Amino acid sequence: MDISHFMGQDVALGPTGDIAMVSGSEQTKQRLLRRLLTNPGDYIWQPQYGAGLPRFIGQPVSVPEIEAVIRAQVALEATVAQIPEPIITVQDNRDGSVFATITYAEAANGSTQTLEVSVP
Repeated sequence: MDISHFMGQDVALGPTGDIAMVSGSEQTKQRLLRRLLTNPGDYIWQPQYGAGLPRFIGQPVSVPEIEAVIRAQVALEATVAQIPEPIITVQDNRDGSVFATITYAEAANGSTQTLEVSVP
């Protein structure tokens, strides 16, 4: 169980005003989003953590490179099953933005989940 926190938002509050906790598929989605949007070196205790997708902003779009970075980072997340292999689709929107869809199975129960990530 983790503290409920989506990147770019405040820590979520529970129904009684305390800090909300998250588990299951929502926990995995929050972990993946945090991993994908964190730049390597930003966590001083884990300098290799993170995909650093924001570093692609303002750069020429390389769909294969972005897909490879996402695939490598998803493979590191313990709550994502490695079999079946996650399906990662990266779309170049031709306006400098990229949209990625990650379909994966939860390691705990095998349920199929989808996470969509936009990199403006």
